[in-house]
Amino acid sequence: MLVSAKEMLDKAKAGHYAVGHFNINNLEWTKSILSVAQEMNSPVILGVSEGAGKYMTGYKTVAAMVKAMIEEMGITVPVALHLDHGSYEGCKKCIEAGFSSIMFDGSHFSIEENIEKTKELVDLAHANGMSLEAEVGSIGGEEDGVVGAGEFADPNECKMIADLGVDFLAAGIGNIHGKYPANWPGLNFDVLAKVQEQTGNLPLVLHGGTGIPADMIQEAINLGVSKINVNTECQLSFAEATRKYIEAGKDLEGKGFDPRKLLAPGAEAIKATVREKIELFGSANKA
Repeated sequence: MLVSAKEMLDKAKAGHYAVGHFNINNLEWTKSILSVAQEMNSPVILGVSEGAGKYMTGYKTVAAMVKAMIEEMGITVPVALHLDHGSYEGCKKCIEAGFSSIMFDGSHFSIEENIEKTKELVDLAHANGMSLEAEVGSIGGEEDGVVGAGEFADPNECKMIADLGVDFLAAGIGNIHGKYPANWPGLNFDVLAKVQEQTGNLPLVLHGGTGIPADMIQEAINLGVSKINVNTECQLSFAEATRKYIEAGKDLEGKGFDPRKLLAPGAEAIKATVREKIELFGSANKA
């Protein structure tokens, strides 16, 4: 059964750890992440970008697959299925499809329009027993065509959005999607502290979790971050393991070309990445 992310993040906030949000792109991704969460007794959030939802033929397909896998794999840890960087229309589709959590990314709108749309979706999500994440200050880099320069969130605007009753908030603090450039100045903890000051006990979200040094991750958690998003790192580990398998000629040995064999090293590599992140975030044995 899917659960709303609100409860797990409120618990993480109180316990000073973060829950990992891992993006899924297909069956292998989902299976690897769920199995590690169960093995480590950790709550987990499965993130679906609009592009990945489209790739998997639609949100109804994704929701049906995830719900069935939880049942068939005997998963007992809390699992939330969450729309990542959702548009207004995408959020509505995920509410209909049976997701348990949505993110409305209104950061590219004026603050007035962001507030108006967020408020409507908060009411809709809560009426359906779902949690809602909002965003202030766009996250840098590119994800599914959404490009952000990585500007800092305005703490006062964060308070305005928080006061709408959102369940958790993504605030830009210099984090970016994808690989971090060599000259990246790091996270701005002053902005994070000011945002937390304005938003009280609201759990905060750190997007672009790939490549942020461990000490910065810990500091962010200490300052109120309760959800950390990871996508690129799983993609990179999957690609590297798959490349090694093919370069070693394994696909030419026996039935090594069978997709179940071909994709197995990549799936194992994702498991290793997720294990490492769950340890780092401190959510092991917190289910």
